[in-house]
Amino acid sequence: MISSRARISCLSGILWASCAHAQLIPPGQPLPRTANPPVVFLNGYESDCGGSSFSSTFGIADQVMQASGRISVFFDNCTLPNKPSIEKLGTAFGAFLAGLKYTDGTAVDTVDLVAHSMGGLIARSYLSGKQDQEGSFSPPPATRVRKAIFMATPHFGSGEFNFGFSVDTQVDELTSGSHFLFGLATWNDGTDDLRGIDAIAMIGNGGTGLATMPGFDDGLVALTSASLGFYQPGRTRVLPYCHIDGGGLISFAGLCGPTAKGIANIRSAGDDTARIIVSFLNNTTEWQTLGQAAEQNSFLSTLGGLSVRTRTADDLAQVLNSATATAEGGATKKLNMSNNEIAYTDAFPAGKVMLVANSDSALTTTISLPAGTGLPVTLKPGPNISRVQSAAAALFPLSFAPRMIVSVYGASLARSTDQARSLPLPETLSDAQAMLNGSRLGLFYVSATQINAVLPDTASGFVKLTVQNSSGSASVNLLVEAAHASIFTLDSTGTGPAAAINVRNGLVVSNSNPLHANDFMELFLTGLGATTQATVTIGGVDCPTSYAGPAPNFVGLDQINCRVPSGLPANPAAPLLVSSAGRTSNTTTVAIE
Repeated sequence: MISSRARISCLSGILWASCAHAQLIPPGQPLPRTANPPVVFLNGYESDCGGSSFSSTFGIADQVMQASGRISVFFDNCTLPNKPSIEKLGTAFGAFLAGLKYTDGTAVDTVDLVAHSMGGLIARSYLSGKQDQEGSFSPPPATRVRKAIFMATPHFGSGEFNFGFSVDTQVDELTSGSHFLFGLATWNDGTDDLRGIDAIAMIGNGGTGLATMPGFDDGLVALTSASLGFYQPGRTRVLPYCHIDGGGLISFAGLCGPTAKGIANIRSAGDDTARIIVSFLNNTTEWQTLGQAAEQNSFLSTLGGLSVRTRTADDLAQVLNSATATAEGGATKKLNMSNNEIAYTDAFPAGKVMLVANSDSALTTTISLPAGTGLPVTLKPGPNISRVQSAAAALFPLSFAPRMIVSVYGASLARSTDQARSLPLPETLSDAQAMLNGSRLGLFYVSATQINAVLPDTASGFVKLTVQNSSGSASVNLLVEAAHASIFTLDSTGTGPAAAINVRNGLVVSNSNPLHANDFMELFLTGLGATTQATVTIGGVDCPTSYAGPAPNFVGLDQINCRVPSGLPANPAAPLLVSSAGRTSNTTTVAIE
């Protein structure tokens, strides 16, 4: 049995990186322009930066990329001295991307990413604009990233790092339950949507089980921590690999066998990892057949991870003494803690879970724990915000627009007796207020579990939405872009029949009142912002617009008029969607005859 201190020293070889081959473009050198975006590789934690190289982490990945018509670039976090915070590495990575140039002198505006371990957290920190100060974010307006592949990234940390707590800032941040990881997991509308970039994860289950249990980790990171289930389902592949190659310190620590293969070390183009990378970057489906889907894995299909913290009624951080989770079937677990504010576990039965957190007082709530990923949970008295979304439909990615009507969902948002509808709602009917960066919003609807409000014309960038009432306050960050259209639907599902008028007879479009070629349609939505440029498609065919903008006499409501194209086949549920300012709406339907 080895000591805890010995174990953490054994864990230090978490990532490695590159000696430059011909396929790699040296740092600072211009990139030849090819038909495909450059691929930027990011390494992870290095205990000894003297050993940092591309090939020791990614093997011959650069040669595989070259054979696929791509050039490779390497962001080595060891180029920043003294092991700075992951936030600082994220900022440096942003500067690195901004400095990439083609040989003709033009800026590289789009890249793909392949990140191993902590490298994935560097990429996420960059996308969110996370700063060292807790709760501070400055997301870049343009991400420059088309696709991202995360390999063994500890999105919810690793309990193994607890054995080396305070060795350095990076180890602190990589530890399960760290403030860094909780903040990153909740930075945008209470979650992290990776800014909507196209992403997948490769995760390993080739550890010995000493870190957690057999089949549930790669020797260092649990499956629920490395999964991308928090982002989207169907985007995680489980492979029988270790975090890094066995035979070294990770085997000495007993975490992986001596012949275990590291998930990022590509030895040939035939490796499953290489095939997944090439397939995903080439937009083929082969990657979906390699390894095992998270939804099919015996652990990820039944277990979820938890990170739990408490706050005061006025939304201030507070000390957490302990936290306990109880599953619907009766299984109970006292959660682990690596600091005095956040409790965690990597494995707990998914489904209905009762949480009890002991701070200044006992706080209890019941949640629905999803299988296959980690879930950050905040317990507090007074108002709680679970999610903000367009009042018309849930959108992906999670962004908003000026003048958008939004719905704030949660608990104790107002007195349970407060429920009224008006345009706008008189303030005297409720003690609840909704504010954006401290400025009060007009309310359309108020209840204990939902508030509808309209964002101001001036809303822009990264903003804070706060709900306040006589019992306290709660806040969540929102990202406001130029436009993000969302179409109202007649059944309020966000995916059903669109709220539209057939101008020919002035009646709602329906199966009994379908649209015909050359009919004019009035479509109702929200989220056009200040733009008057929008594209409507019906069944994939453009519906030429004659007007796009605010609907007369309705605050926050938008309207688009378009002429139904000819040649559309009869369809009682033809797909209809709107694109504006680079964002696409929810897909709805419309009846065509």
